[in-house]
Amino acid sequence: MAPVVHYIESLFQSSMKARDVQALLKIQANPAIAKGSTRFFKTGKGEYGEGDQFLGIRVPVLRKFAKTYANIALNEVQHLLRSPYHEERLLALLLLVQKFTEGDEKLRTVIFDTYLNNTQHINNWDLVDSSAYHIVGPYLEDKSRELLYDLAESNSLWERRIAIMATLHFIRKSDFEDVLALSLKLIDDREDLMHKAVGWMLREVGNRNKTVEKYFLKQHYQRMPRTMLRYAIEKFPPSERQRYLRGEI
Repeated sequence: MAPVVHYIESLFQSSMKARDVQALLKIQANPAIAKGSTRFFKTGKGEYGEGDQFLGIRVPVLRKFAKTYANIALNEVQHLLRSPYHEERLLALLLLVQKFTEGDEKLRTVIFDTYLNNTQHINNWDLVDSSAYHIVGPYLEDKSRELLYDLAESNSLWERRIAIMATLHFIRKSDFEDVLALSLKLIDDREDLMHKAVGWMLREVGNRNKTVEKYFLKQHYQRMPRTMLRYAIEKFPPSERQRYLRGEI
C-alpha cells in the first residue's frame, strides 16, 4: 500500500496551488515573531529591507513545508516567490533549491532562468544566502561565469550579493579564481552587507587554503573596508588579527 499512498500524496501535492500553501502558512503565523523579524531584517524607511512584510514563521517550519510540498508545480512556486511576505518567498526558494538539486539538466535550466528573472523578489540577505550557491553556483560550474561579473556590477545590492555568494559552490571544490576576482571587483562596494559577504567568502577560502587567502589579503587588506577585513580574518590567531587591523602585515 505504501507506494500507492505515496503516489496519491504526490498527485495531491502537484495539484496544490500557491494559495493553498499560503492558507496553510497563515495558520502558522505569529504576530510577535513577525514584529521581531521586521526589526531584525531592517524593514524601516531607508533600510535595506524597507517595506518587507512578515508572517512570523520560523525557518525550520518553512523547511518542513518545503519537504511536505516538494512536488508543487513550478508555476505555483513562482507565485510564492512573488509574494509580499518574506516567509513565502523563502519557502519558494527552498522549493526551487530542492527541485534544482533533484532535477535533470532541462529542469535545472528552467529553474536557473526563473531565479534570474525574479531577483527583484530575492531581496534580503537570507533569501540570497539560502539559494545562490545552491542554484547559480552549480549551474555555472561547467559554463561561462561571466554572468557573475555582470551581476557584480548591478545597481541591485541583492544581485551583487548573489554574485559573490554563488562562489561558495566553487570554493567548496577548492576553485578560488572567481571568488578572488569578484572580491577585488567588489572591494569598494558601498554596502556593509556586501563587505560582510565578501569577507565571509574570503574566510571560506582560508578554511580550505590559508595560503591563498593570505596572499590575497597581503595585496589588498589595507584597501579593504574594516568590516570586510574583520570577517576575512575572524579565525586568525588574535595577535595576527591585531596586526592586520593595525596595518602591520
